[in-house]
Parts: sequence; C-alpha cells; structure tokens
Amino acid sequence: MLPNDPNILLSLVNTRLRDEYASLSELCAALDEDEDALAARLAAAGWRYDREANQFVRGQEKTPTREENAGSAAK
Repeated sequence: MLPNDPNILLSLVNTRLRDEYASLSELCAALDEDEDALAARLAAAGWRYDREANQFVRGQEKTPTREENAGSAAK
C-alpha cells in the first residue's frame, strides 16, 4: 500500500524508480498499482513522470498514457 501524503509518495516512488525499477510500468506491476492512477495522484500535486529520467519531476507537461502511446503507434 502506498502512502497517501503526496510528498512521501513522491519520495518513495522516485527512490524505488532510481534504485530498483527501470520504468514506472515495472514499478507499478511489482506493487500491483494502476500506473495511470499513480501518475494522476502525483500530477495533482504538481509532478509529472519523465520517462528519460525515470523520475517524477516538477512540471505540468502531460506525459502520454499507455493507451495514448498505443493509439499513436497504431497510426
């Protein structure tokens, strides 16, 4: 179970991404968490997932969801 406090959640997620997982998808699969829901929780606190850095960073740029990525790949 992930913490409700967005600051503690951010710290936990970024630490695990840095130390244990190559992507947000891998982390969410290991924790049995919904990737889009987790990203939305952190987005509400002003954070977005940066795939290249494999970290949540400050900002409002929208990171495409898995569904959006799949749709653009099919075109």
